[in-house]
Amino acid sequence: MANQANRKRAPSRIQQRNRKRILDAALEVFSTSGFRGSTVDEIANQSGLSKPNLLYYFPSKGAIFNELMAGLLDTWLDPLRALDPEGEPLAEILAYVQRKLQMSRDFPRESRLYANEIVQGAPRLHAMIEGDLNQLVEEKSQVLQAWMDAGKINQTHPKHLLFSIWSLTQHYADFDAQVRRLMVDEDPFDAAPEYLETLYRRMLTPKG
Repeated sequence: MANQANRKRAPSRIQQRNRKRILDAALEVFSTSGFRGSTVDEIANQSGLSKPNLLYYFPSKGAIFNELMAGLLDTWLDPLRALDPEGEPLAEILAYVQRKLQMSRDFPRESRLYANEIVQGAPRLHAMIEGDLNQLVEEKSQVLQAWMDAGKINQTHPKHLLFSIWSLTQHYADFDAQVRRLMVDEDPFDAAPEYLETLYRRMLTPKG
């Protein structure tokens, strides 16, 4: 009986719903203003909950941010994790480009949140960058270099190749307001997949 009493109760549906409301609101606020420019009051207002109610679920702005980023970063690394060393090299890279572009289309606020944090010096992301991200980039850079050494794709700097893919795909989310104003009535995501595939196919396909 004592063990059962000490077990942590699973959150109720109302609690789960309120936590989701808070995290959704925080994503909107953080992606617009960054961590330093955001306040608990703004997140509470955005969520439709009172500040005391919000603080019942999360003791601080930092706690909200940390939980939000933990889920985001795992999702953010999944497209690169899916790069298969046993797959056909060019097809694997082009599929990765398309996965990253689709993430910019589906998760623009998440992309802007990550970008804002990096621009501010990544004070709350050092451990992730130096840990999981660094390990994954090293691993996949070795895969890319092995494909290059085998003559399956053109020689280039593997990490700069990854950086360029991140830049070209995430630009559509991070600079959405600029892109859409410059393209007027055309949805930028209509032509972007074909353009990026052509760009990387031409750059990486060996001649002959």
